[in-house]
Amino acid sequence: MSFCLDNYLQKSDNYEILASQAGFKDCAMIIRFKSDEIVKVNPGDEVLGVRVIGIPPIPIGINDEKGTVLIPYTKPCHGTSVVELPIDDEEIEKIRKMNID
Repeated sequence: MSFCLDNYLQKSDNYEILASQAGFKDCAMIIRFKSDEIVKVNPGDEVLGVRVIGIPPIPIGINDEKGTVLIPYTKPCHGTSVVELPIDDEEIEKIRKMNID
């Protein structure tokens, strides 16, 4: 099953916004602090159906125990947010394979 973050955020209440209208560096720091595991990706890589924007390397947080990921989500004119959302193990493995470290 393919996951699309834009569709998910429009149709579900099962996510948490940990920061909004913040700078990218602040969002990256929140992700590093709140995650058990960090996967680093390049700007423009597609994560959960959207291209991530930010200062490389872009951190994606994984919390295996909760089954969630934390991602920076940038919308033009709105700034960057940190979104924590539950995803299945298959999607988590896809993200792990993107690691540039």
